[in-house]
Amino acid sequence: MIIKNKIKLLHILLALLAIAIVLFINRTKVKIFFGKNFPWVVNIMRREGTVGGVIAEYGEPAKKRILPYFQKASVNYPPDSLILLVIKKDRELQVYAANKDKTPVFIKSYPLRASSGKLGPKLYEGDFQIPEGIYKITSLNPNSRYHLSMRINYPNNFDLEKAKADGRDNPGRDIFIHGKAASIGCVSIGDEPIEELFVLSENTGLDKTKVVICPVDFRKEQIPEEIKAQLPNWIDQLYGKLRSEIGTFPLNK
Repeated sequence: MIIKNKIKLLHILLALLAIAIVLFINRTKVKIFFGKNFPWVVNIMRREGTVGGVIAEYGEPAKKRILPYFQKASVNYPPDSLILLVIKKDRELQVYAANKDKTPVFIKSYPLRASSGKLGPKLYEGDFQIPEGIYKITSLNPNSRYHLSMRINYPNNFDLEKAKADGRDNPGRDIFIHGKAASIGCVSIGDEPIEELFVLSENTGLDKTKVVICPVDFRKEQIPEEIKAQLPNWIDQLYGKLRSEIGTFPLNK
């Protein structure tokens, strides 16, 4: 009886091992299944994730998807510099990259999956505004509730300077580019796109990655005067910086 029980236990252990091996081999399909049907399970599984773990899991598939765009643009992968240009009115994030000492070249674009607020800069915590300005990515978050996310340095020095001059003591914080399709002031682009940008930014280097957020595409149009009249008196200074920053970028055609 004891021997039979040991044999039965051994069979159970072998079966569990076989199941574990199958799940490991097909872990991407398993995650897709749970992501669609039980997203809370994925959040728990990834709660202790690391940037390295994300790169190990998504790095090659993401690179495989985006590499043809770099090859078509004749830009090295990873590039020497990377710019993520968000146009709020067009609900679009455009990716530009460059080889060393070259003007940025258009790579590809992603539609925003969700947006909040209106044209104009972010001024207060809780105003639902997506910021406008020239930013850096300060960190990559592998444990985001929105699949993956990249934190930008809002409020930057310009934002803080203008908040102080205006007497605003709570300009807001915690602004990200992230996955899923929800926004309360962040840039939401969906899961596969954030995988690509997460991996691309990590491969390029956060110190070589810039985020530019504009209300409109200043290469093609100006913000309507009736909207500008409702904005702070320093808005021409900000929009002048943005216009100059993207002025030499080729238009996405």
